[in-house]
Amino acid sequence: RWPSLLKYYSHADSVSWLEEYKARHNAGLETQRIVASFSKRFFSEHVPCDGFSDIETLGCPSHFFEDELMCILSMEGRKGLTWKYYAKKILYFLRQQNILKNLKEYLQRPTDQQSFLEGAVLIDQYCNPLSDICLKGVQAQVDDITDKVRKVLRTKNPRHPTLTSKAGEVLIPEVELQRQVLDAMNCVLYEQLKYKGNELDYYNSLNSYIHQVLIRRTGIPISLSVLYLTIARQLGVKLEPVNFPNHFLLRWCQGKEGSMNIFDYTYIDAFGKGKRLTVKECEYLIGHHVTEEFYGVVTSKEVLQRMVGNLLNLGKRESTDQSYQLLRDSLDLYLAMYPDNVQHLMLQARLYFHLGIWPEKVLDILQHIQALDPSQHGAVGYLVQHTLEHIERRKEEVGPEVKHRSDEKHKEVCFSIGLIMKHKRYGYNCVIYGWDPACMMGHEWIRNMNVHSLPHGPHQPFYNVLVEDGSCRYAAQENLEYNSEPREIPHPDIGRYFSEFTGIHYLANTELEIRYPEDLELTRATVQKIYSSGKE
Repeated sequence: RWPSLLKYYSHADSVSWLEEYKARHNAGLETQRIVASFSKRFFSEHVPCDGFSDIETLGCPSHFFEDELMCILSMEGRKGLTWKYYAKKILYFLRQQNILKNLKEYLQRPTDQQSFLEGAVLIDQYCNPLSDICLKGVQAQVDDITDKVRKVLRTKNPRHPTLTSKAGEVLIPEVELQRQVLDAMNCVLYEQLKYKGNELDYYNSLNSYIHQVLIRRTGIPISLSVLYLTIARQLGVKLEPVNFPNHFLLRWCQGKEGSMNIFDYTYIDAFGKGKRLTVKECEYLIGHHVTEEFYGVVTSKEVLQRMVGNLLNLGKRESTDQSYQLLRDSLDLYLAMYPDNVQHLMLQARLYFHLGIWPEKVLDILQHIQALDPSQHGAVGYLVQHTLEHIERRKEEVGPEVKHRSDEKHKEVCFSIGLIMKHKRYGYNCVIYGWDPACMMGHEWIRNMNVHSLPHGPHQPFYNVLVEDGSCRYAAQENLEYNSEPREIPHPDIGRYFSEFTGIHYLANTELEIRYPEDLELTRATVQKIYSSGKE
């Protein structure tokens, strides 16, 4: 693990390595203690928010803490699933805190020192904190594309001034020489490297992440524009971002630099293979007339605002992610840029309230909204009242319901926790993490899911299952059967309920076992019977 820690030391430092080792060792013990406590404290919560306050007051170097988390995540085999689950959540939180700090520092800089590429990388990092994304790595890939453009340019014009200058050092004044650069860029990006706008899967969040744009060579107008603009500037051509409605564009000055006349510019569509457009063609692109203000240049902060706005809209559309992670992340980013935006503060408060997380933080947000806009007192008052009720209910909560299979009312329950099952009708693979002796859903759900059409209707055991596609479902007993070829279920919440995959079934972690104390033995007996060496 030493290479990952090396960056925190300087060769000039006089370091007591024994003391450093002791600090790392103690940080490891503290990390393990915190991770172990999370499962017990937050098993019933989808997001263990309150526990993150423990981490913020750590008494050890944060890089040692993170290093131990990485050790837990890299544990070999199919054991330690619960530890890995919470280590991942803690690492996600820690890295996001650091990235948010970097974003705020970026926004404090003078505008001319705010690189569009760096801003895009910060957004990418915040939404994907567990991925190995860094500005240096992304910049190296952009530099590689830039070198390819230079090679094409050299074949067209061996004396082109950009061939003898360092990246971004000199702006080329002649329009014709600029055109040669843009032609070479289009050749490399769209003909050689096959970059293109992702028309078939436009609303995929990967299109907004700059490292994914470079890997998949596709994106949406704004992400491709950031890449295009960055390469052009490195080659001495000043392009500027244009916050055009429905379709982000770049503009290239054909007249006097800084001209306020929109007709002195050619507009470039990076999504449309670098096509150059007139003002009229820009309007054809979106199908309606727009006023001159929409052709104006925008700042790096406004570009980031639009990128985050796209992610916000995607987050609102999510249907499978019960934690609304993308919506939460994009709201954090937006409010880091515009901390007093009442609309987004209210959305964040409603979201946390809906998810039942961070009730104390919800009250802080609502207080801030009330101070900013007293006209919101109706909505604020409603949420304050219900949040306070939620806090009181949480104080009164009793322990978890324990389900004994020996109870007479549970005699019809055939399957047990940890078994790998297959849905007879839909064919999906899943693992059981909970059960009820009869359907416990409301009348509306039962009607919508057409449960009464089943031979045994709602009056049969129902099972909570984690499905291989990442969803959680509630399945009737008559629709499930043992999986003849059991395999791991790649579900993000698997570690929340299970500590290990044996190769045939899952072992419940301590918290789940408390709720279903007699299931473990039944699961083992079932597995022995079904998957024994004879394989009946």
